[in-house]
Amino acid sequence: MATGTLLCASLLFLLLQGEICRCQRLTIPLRRPSDCGVQHFFDISSFTCVKCGPNQTRSKSGTSCVCQTGFRVLSSNGPSITCQQCPGVTRDGYGCLRCPGGLSDDGTCQCPAGSILVERDLNGNLLDEGRCEACNEVDPAFSIPDSTGSRCTRCQESFINTSLSCTCGPANMLVGGLCFPPNNLPASVTSNVVFDQLALPVQSAWFSVNLHSSALSCLIFSNLTACQALGNMCVMNMYSQSVASDACGLYNTIFRATAPLGSAHAISYWRSNLPWLYYGDQPGLASRTLRTEALPTGFSFKGGNKNTDISFTAAVYNAKGDFLRWESVGKGNLQLCPDTDIRLDAAYTFGTAYKQSCILSLSSIITDFPEPLFYDIFMDMSQSSSNNGERTLMPVPVQNLNLKLNGQFVNQASNMNNWYLTRRVFLVDALSGREGMLSAMPKVVRVATTIKISFQLVPNTMKGEVYPPLISISYSDILVSNIKTQTIPVSFSVEYKMDQSEAQVKTDIALGVLGGVSVLYALLKTASWKRRIASPLIDLTTIMKFLLFYAGDLANVFFVITVGTGLYWLIFYKAQQFVSVLLPLPDQEEKFITYVACAFALKTVQFLHKLINQLSVDIFFIDWERPRGKAIKTIDGAGEARNIPSPVSIWRTYFVANEWNEIQTIRKINPTFQVVAALFFLEVVGFSNLASRDPSSALHRDPEDYKSPWSLILRYGVTTAMWLVIGLLQVLFFTVFHERFVEDKIRQFVDLCSISNISVLLLSHRCFGYYIHGRSVHGHADTNMEEMNSNLKREAENLCGQRGLLPNTDIQTFQISITNKLRQQYDRILEPLTRRNAPSRLIDASANPFEQNTKAYHTMNKFLSAFIDHAHRDLDYIVKDKLAFERLVGMEFMEAIDRSIFYNDESHSFSDVLYYGNEATLLIFDTLFFCIVDLCSQNFVLAAVLTYLQQQVFQLIRNIFGRRNLASKTLVDKRFLI
Repeated sequence: MATGTLLCASLLFLLLQGEICRCQRLTIPLRRPSDCGVQHFFDISSFTCVKCGPNQTRSKSGTSCVCQTGFRVLSSNGPSITCQQCPGVTRDGYGCLRCPGGLSDDGTCQCPAGSILVERDLNGNLLDEGRCEACNEVDPAFSIPDSTGSRCTRCQESFINTSLSCTCGPANMLVGGLCFPPNNLPASVTSNVVFDQLALPVQSAWFSVNLHSSALSCLIFSNLTACQALGNMCVMNMYSQSVASDACGLYNTIFRATAPLGSAHAISYWRSNLPWLYYGDQPGLASRTLRTEALPTGFSFKGGNKNTDISFTAAVYNAKGDFLRWESVGKGNLQLCPDTDIRLDAAYTFGTAYKQSCILSLSSIITDFPEPLFYDIFMDMSQSSSNNGERTLMPVPVQNLNLKLNGQFVNQASNMNNWYLTRRVFLVDALSGREGMLSAMPKVVRVATTIKISFQLVPNTMKGEVYPPLISISYSDILVSNIKTQTIPVSFSVEYKMDQSEAQVKTDIALGVLGGVSVLYALLKTASWKRRIASPLIDLTTIMKFLLFYAGDLANVFFVITVGTGLYWLIFYKAQQFVSVLLPLPDQEEKFITYVACAFALKTVQFLHKLINQLSVDIFFIDWERPRGKAIKTIDGAGEARNIPSPVSIWRTYFVANEWNEIQTIRKINPTFQVVAALFFLEVVGFSNLASRDPSSALHRDPEDYKSPWSLILRYGVTTAMWLVIGLLQVLFFTVFHERFVEDKIRQFVDLCSISNISVLLLSHRCFGYYIHGRSVHGHADTNMEEMNSNLKREAENLCGQRGLLPNTDIQTFQISITNKLRQQYDRILEPLTRRNAPSRLIDASANPFEQNTKAYHTMNKFLSAFIDHAHRDLDYIVKDKLAFERLVGMEFMEAIDRSIFYNDESHSFSDVLYYGNEATLLIFDTLFFCIVDLCSQNFVLAAVLTYLQQQVFQLIRNIFGRRNLASKTLVDKRFLI
């Protein structure tokens, strides 16, 4: 029973406790140390304000209590203290004593100047009364009170050296707490820092405190740290000297005054005891420094002697001139933009064009760089050193683009001989722009927004020799207004250059020679065109035609030169072992891009010219079929029945016309496969990685690695090589395999003409064209299936004649050069049809267009049939072979005056009026279109999509207008061209 009662009581207690907890408040008021008054301190445990005891006040931190002035600490127990009033309080606040003199503001005893207060004896016992002991300011003690006034310490060495006492004396100079004898430096200095970009002078607190004393200490006492501090202030002033009393003016004065000290390491620009800031101001010194002697080490990309490591070492100083350390340059110590160590260190791989840029907030800049660090950068030549393994360093010159000499930014000039090279750099200066106090927020911050390291390859080197590198640095002056919102764009880059003048001269020579050849070839084409249109006059049309021919030939010249240039750089740069060539810089690629643009523009003109020519070709289908019987037909109006020849079916002509319509846009390649295959190899297989501006030939890269910028020349070389190789392989496949074993639509069309008993006359020019002889050897083609199969069997067994135009020949295709008289007769037959497009007053309104078409068709068919059969003595022709040289130059030497000429053509060159015969033009046009889009967007996918759309658009145009031209020229109703 008792146990049950105890259990119930426990459960009731737990329930009540849960209810109490559920009702308990879990919020507290916010209190800050500043919210507590003078008589309260902030309890850091409970976050409340607690009242101090009697004779106490809040401490400076606000988190405890201290005794009031004139009271000492009697007892202390944690946060609780007890205070007692004293006539004088010891400096530690725990003792009482009588003062020999007056009291200070804090209640402690005060002694006269030059004396210290003694509060305890030698054993540490507190004296009843304090004593004031004077420090001996002369030899041998040279002592003065320390900053606390509790002991005598040796006074500063400048006082002893100058006046042999701790007093500077009236004849000497007291500057910055130091004593200096009379000297040649100005009595006052210019502590202004001029920020030229803002046209704003700032009275620098740092310069005001340290400039004069650093210069004097450097000159008079040869203080090495002071000399470094002076050099740093000259660097912060951008090496610019406006007056003799500014930082660089003082440095140069000291440099001249210390000439007797000699030079460090036998370098005339490096004075002993002084930092090396300048290379000198002699004209041409920069070019001699940068282009006279190559580095003793060579670089190689591949092989057992591979050497691509660039090793820089920097001597690091703080603003006070203290030497901090030797530091290997890398891991971003010269790069403001954050990144992974792998990508940051990629900047120091030779041959890798490096570019890193970002936007930083001004607040992070000031936080990360409250004071500047200064770097003297050297290139570590240990790999080439022969001094028993001793490490040797080569100083790296600096081109400070903000340096101002005689009012001019000399380092921004293009002429290297006018440059004024320097040595020391910094990244961020948030110190010199502080006014009033060093603790104040800087008014101006100077940031190295652009840093570029450049290497120049020695001309004609085969061992990877380069000249000393150059660091170009540009600073931006940022006027501080709102550090939370202000941002700064910064960049760091490494570039590699070589003299491109020889390559450019060779390119210009090739362009000039080939351009001259293209002029001659265009003149030859124009002469051939004039002969083919039978026009001897040179008129405006002739000049326009010459320009069109020249545009096409010049496009080929530009294309050959650009492709050759791209492949040259791709092969010789990526495959070289010892570095002998370096890629052109982006600004040097502009001329190359201009050549590519010219090639594309001119090739577009040529393509459109050929397209228009194809859409205006004269064509006619000659039907050789004759009626095979007669039919009884009643004559309208007479009611009389007569026997007339059976009509010949037109369906064979329609069928051949449809087949011709279908082959107008066939090509020797599959355009869709071309686009997909090129995109696959470039993006999936990874050939696009060969276009990066680095020596790597790997097709696949680690995503964590740095990705170099694209070289437009390499990108063009890779793209054209890939596109042309795929295209040529396709042409080879279709020509050797597909057309031989699968399907050859051009030869099939010729066979179809023979089976259909229809010949084709094509006139690409007024008096020149092509003829496909399709006259059936069986005499008839309008027959049933049984007879058709029988005819084909007889032909296969050589039981009938051959298909050729001439007896016992198989040649069915010809190039034809017709007489002007024949062309006039051809036009005369078609004149009623062409008159339809004339003004309405010249058109016979009573004429039936259908009847006109039918009449013109039969008349033309009868005329051309008779012409082929030699039925017109005054319009006869001969058949002959074309000379090899005539085929080569594309021109007929014999002019068709009295008789037309049929040239045997087993190569089926009538395809020249189709896409099929212009594959080279189409392939080059597609290549250039793809490359132009890619060079503009640097996106292979976009280039592939737009190239595919371009192909489809022009194919659609060729089909639509080609069908319209076919219907109008062959007199076949376009409704049957499906």
